[in-house]
Amino acid sequence: MQQRRRTGESSSEGGGARFSEPTEPAPGYLNIGAFRFFFVGQRWEWSDEVARMHGYEPGEVAPTTELLMSHKHPDDRAHVQELLDHALQSEESFSSRHRFIDTAGAVHDAIVVADRMLDESGAVLGTEGYYIDLTNTFDETRKAVLDTELPDLFESRAAIEQAKGVLMSVYRVSAEQAFRVLQWRSQETNVKLRALAKQLLTEVATLPPPTAALQSQFDHLLLTVHERIPPEHIG
Repeated sequence: MQQRRRTGESSSEGGGARFSEPTEPAPGYLNIGAFRFFFVGQRWEWSDEVARMHGYEPGEVAPTTELLMSHKHPDDRAHVQELLDHALQSEESFSSRHRFIDTAGAVHDAIVVADRMLDESGAVLGTEGYYIDLTNTFDETRKAVLDTELPDLFESRAAIEQAKGVLMSVYRVSAEQAFRVLQWRSQETNVKLRALAKQLLTEVATLPPPTAALQSQFDHLLLTVHERIPPEHIG
């Protein structure tokens, strides 16, 4: 597996979502790892977190499409293959909600949030983004941690609830899982949760009517919305 950048380093390929690896997940947070998929040659790069999600030690295996598909839940495998084929044919991002099985036989419930990966000229190289493991997101003590860290949550409850609803619809996740995805983006971008939610709702309204590419377009918003929040709302 090729060497990967550490958190904070930008992609040399330019454009698309910045590829970064979470350092150490904070207590009560989602288990998140990063990936890259180069369309030419179908070459994959996994972060250490994604390798561990699948039951491997970092560097133990070289990720391939065959290895990836072998871990998919039998009931989800055909769906994931269709999405992967669509990404290759359309040069769109590979985004999904599915289950995979690690080397110990444990089933993981995950969403893949991704954006296109471009070179300096704007040509599409592939797709890059994050695996978000939703498997262990029901611990009430974790929710208490989040409530402590977000004391002003209720000031903008309506916007946050609406943003949660958007994520629940697009990714077909529960309310708590949707909240954790928003909270992850808030922490990752150092943007207040209420500002992130309001900006996300503003930009969702600009999307065209639902199409086959809707999820890919929403992934782009989720991964880049922090870049368009007014400076006074950042921090």
